[in-house]
Amino acid sequence: MDTLTRMRAFIAVVENEGFSAAARKTGRSKALLSKYVRELEDELGVLLVNRTTRQIALTAAGEVYFSRASAVLAELDNLNEEAREATGEAKGRIRVSAARTFGDAELGRCLVDFAVDHPNISLDIHLDDNFVDLLNEGFDVAIRMTRLADSAMIARRLADLTLRLCVSPDALARLGSPAHPQDLAALPAVIDSNSRMFSNWAFRDPRSGAPLAVAVSGQFTANSPVTVRAAVRAGLGFGLIPEFVVREDLRSGRLASVLDEFLPQDAGIYAVFPHRRHLPTRVRLLVDYLAAWFRRNSCDAVESEAELTNR
Repeated sequence: MDTLTRMRAFIAVVENEGFSAAARKTGRSKALLSKYVRELEDELGVLLVNRTTRQIALTAAGEVYFSRASAVLAELDNLNEEAREATGEAKGRIRVSAARTFGDAELGRCLVDFAVDHPNISLDIHLDDNFVDLLNEGFDVAIRMTRLADSAMIARRLADLTLRLCVSPDALARLGSPAHPQDLAALPAVIDSNSRMFSNWAFRDPRSGAPLAVAVSGQFTANSPVTVRAAVRAGLGFGLIPEFVVREDLRSGRLASVLDEFLPQDAGIYAVFPHRRHLPTRVRLLVDYLAAWFRRNSCDAVESEAELTNR
């Protein structure tokens, strides 16, 4: 058995946090993966993994080997991809990191649509609201909703990310409509703890463009915009929520938005990937597809809103 096969088995075990999960992921038996990893350790003469009945833990040597082996295999995969590009064929696996909110919302459909249109490309999608280290964790691309400031990454803006300050009609009638962001300091807020703003909400003066920061507080905090939306709909206060999460609620009147003119417009949805000498064709295809998908669906959303306004 060749070393590359053993390396891939080892990396699969580490990435899936155990032999059983790696066996399910790769379609190989747990016993076979264990054999490959043991043979790799014998070949190297070092212990890479500490095994218990329930979990695995990398040794110090295993940590170093995993990082370097992942980079070596990624470069090998890129080399194979370059060879395939000569034939015009795009295939292989793309590891995608995206926010859980993105995947759970309608926007996640763009990845499903891509998989349908490109049957020779496999998508391995990891939904996590924390920013991952693309290089060290072996991701090809991340879809991030943020004000991008990481110069170590290459990024392509896919769409604007609009925030709405939302409130239920009942709560609006009970609490009154704020005339200025500073009024929110005395009103109940529903806080998204995943947001970088947390309880210090950022606004901008519509005339001068000067930033305005408001400290807010409230009874309900959650690490999901979808759960924040549910709490706002229940009348627990004002919530700062991405527009794509509340678009249908705003259309139907289940929620109202206030202080639109004070909300900053500099955030976006980005495809982010690490600096590499060679970007695989399959990754370029995905990024181009996402850009076109967002452009098309943003137009559809604008047209739908115009139709609703004209009724």
